[in-house]
Amino acid sequence: MEHDIFFSISQTPDENGHLPDEATMLRNYFQQLACADELGFGTGWIAQAHLSTETQKSNLQPVVPHWKGEVGLCTDFPQLALESFRRTSSIEIGSAVISILASGGPIAQAERIANLLSLHGLDPQEHRRLHVGFSAGRFEFMARPYGIVPRNAVEEAAWPALRGQIFLEAAEIFLRLLRGDVINSTQIRSTVLSRANFRSDEDWHAVQEAAVEFEGLDHVPDEIEIPSRYVFEDLKIVPSDFRRELLGLVAGTHDPNAQTFVNSILPVKVFNLSITSPEVIDATHQRMAEVFHPDGGAWKRSDMPRTSFVFLNAEEGLTAEEQSQAAHREAQTALSAYWNALEGTIDPEKVNRAANNALIGNVEEVAAQMVDRFHPEDRIMAWFDFFNHDSDRVCRNMTAYMERVVPLVEDLLGGQ
Repeated sequence: MEHDIFFSISQTPDENGHLPDEATMLRNYFQQLACADELGFGTGWIAQAHLSTETQKSNLQPVVPHWKGEVGLCTDFPQLALESFRRTSSIEIGSAVISILASGGPIAQAERIANLLSLHGLDPQEHRRLHVGFSAGRFEFMARPYGIVPRNAVEEAAWPALRGQIFLEAAEIFLRLLRGDVINSTQIRSTVLSRANFRSDEDWHAVQEAAVEFEGLDHVPDEIEIPSRYVFEDLKIVPSDFRRELLGLVAGTHDPNAQTFVNSILPVKVFNLSITSPEVIDATHQRMAEVFHPDGGAWKRSDMPRTSFVFLNAEEGLTAEEQSQAAHREAQTALSAYWNALEGTIDPEKVNRAANNALIGNVEEVAAQMVDRFHPEDRIMAWFDFFNHDSDRVCRNMTAYMERVVPLVEDLLGGQ
């Protein structure tokens, strides 16, 4: 079993209403990063976000209307990654995730990654990889200012399905530029919508009707071609001779078609969310074993990081039972606050489902849960700073995890 760590750098109030300022949040991150480096975590995955979550609540269509504070403070992953590499010696750095639709779109994002890698790889002794997780972005408001909005009535009707197709167009541009290709927009996949893109007949019929009215058609179309979102002549990004062996790519999507498509270009691994069902995880492994780009070698279970909330209590002065009870209280409070912030209502079933996928308890309980829940060859992406701004406590939890839980897990696995 391999062990990574996730850093959210989320500036949102904890259970006591405490909200650190931005400088404190970043200092906490670097403290926890240094601790993770010393403890031997494999990769530190950094959440990236854009634009103020607080301000978007005043928009006509707020995406997360009940979120308090800012969902994340890392708005420029390349800069933070370089600084993170500079301050550490062994840990690798990843983005979880970059939105390739925001901040100028896929061309600009590819340039930033190429520049980051050219600087990171200048030292011939540097062998730590940069893992670039990319997606369409979780929150639409972060991409809207960059033109990712419906352009006409047809796109408005098709938008939930169309946004995923825009991601595929952007992903091809992003990946081919990082591969070193010279490309223009006529060489990029076209977007053609059909019934297969929609969840219901009703959704597809609404798009067909919009196309008839908008385009003045005399019949209902079986397919609807959408003009390219990105239009450009021949281009190639520079720097172009960066060390590509230091680049790892990970797609933040559960769409099987998207996972297959990106792997037609380059080796692209995949993420899974903390509440992904075992059935989806197993199906993803089966699919990726078949479609993973051959340049990446054979697919391994560790190629899909398994995100997991970790509510570990190993505090001194408490009995094992008291540690367990305290950990469950911490988990319930944090998870309830999270779903309340995202949706505005507490759904007990959703909280319970998240808790069932989290690692909660004292050292022995967390170790037993890991052995029971994960495959011996999984890669765990442990999330410790979830609604917790006590950085010293977070570091103690990280230390107990690596120095006590992990050895116990290996002992338990060895005895099976």
